[in-house]
Amino acid sequence: MALDYQLIGKRLKDARNSKKLTLDQLAKKLDVSIPFVSRIEKGNLEISLKRLSQICEILEISEGSILNGTSTTSKNYLNDDFSSLLKNCPADKLNLIYNVAKIISES
Repeated sequence: MALDYQLIGKRLKDARNSKKLTLDQLAKKLDVSIPFVSRIEKGNLEISLKRLSQICEILEISEGSILNGTSTTSKNYLNDDFSSLLKNCPADKLNLIYNVAKIISES
């Protein structure tokens, strides 16, 4: 699976804006230039995992939410995955999955 750096950049920009940080403020915290951060946010620069981790720490957001748009801290982060998984399951397997999930959720 190829990474969509434009989408990653958009998510980073949205996270930065939600924290009310300017490009300049984020760049200073990272000890990089403003154009460097701007290129990341525009998807014009392939961000390293180390740099992504640094930015996520500053923005107090998970790498998972930036990379795939979901956060494991969200209650419904697996809804789409479960829907896709269950869509092609035969009825007998759906019943088994339901019963197992019910037992787990009740314990």
